Amino acid sequence: MKTEFNRITCDPKKMNGQPCIRGLRITVQRVLEALANYPNREELLKDYPDLEEADIKQALAYAAACLSGEVQELAA
Repeated sequence: MKTEFNRITCDPKKMNGQPCIRGLRITVQRVLEALANYPNREELLKDYPDLEEADIKQALAYAAACLSGEVQELAA
């Protein structure tokens, strides 16, 4: 089953083309790092008010898909 990553965007002109959340300047990598370092999601969402729970879930799914070797096509 292939997941649609409609909340992950990739723009070569933004953040050096890294996968970002909804065109924001928040990379998937930054979301994963924040998840590893914040004691709970409420604090994370408080410190990143543009981030939504669905963004976090999709960032995790995207990372898992990348690790599985699947090729992911992202919206510009």
